Amino acid sequence: MIPSINLAYYKESDWKRFLESIDDKESMHDTWKDWHNAFLKTKKGFISQGFIVNDIVVEIDKLQDYCIMRGIKNDGKARSQFVANK
Repeated sequence: MIPSINLAYYKESDWKRFLESIDDKESMHDTWKDWHNAFLKTKKGFISQGFIVNDIVVEIDKLQDYCIMRGIKNDGKARSQFVANK
């Protein structure tokens, strides 16, 4: 069985709103283009290691609801958990 991994994908049209909603802006790329290039590099790395990569389009409202319902900050750890559960 080939292992798979879910990767968060943010639409360019949601980028500004996404940055406004997260608690760790300082650790996030400033532009969608910079983020997207890093995303593609990460995805390529996982594929080269034999993983099937699932791009999970993150809906900003659902991510915010997820964090609020659990009483957690909207940070990298929370976003990873959110996408892993998809």
